[in-house]
Amino acid sequence: MSQSNPEPSLLSQRAAVILLLGVLAAVAAAVLTVLAGGALASGLLAGGGAFVAAVLFFNMIIAN
Repeated sequence: MSQSNPEPSLLSQRAAVILLLGVLAAVAAAVLTVLAGGALASGLLAGGGAFVAAVLFFNMIIAN
């Protein structure tokens, strides 16, 4: 019986966690901006900036 090699995963577990934390930070920033009285566009821009900052931050602090 031959054993087939499983396909490699598309993302590593570390990358998935970093991106997930970035998305959570982006959603939180967008929601808080809109709830504070900002326009939807302002919330989306704040969320985008929070995503970039969070991914860079968590990439630095989560060990390889």
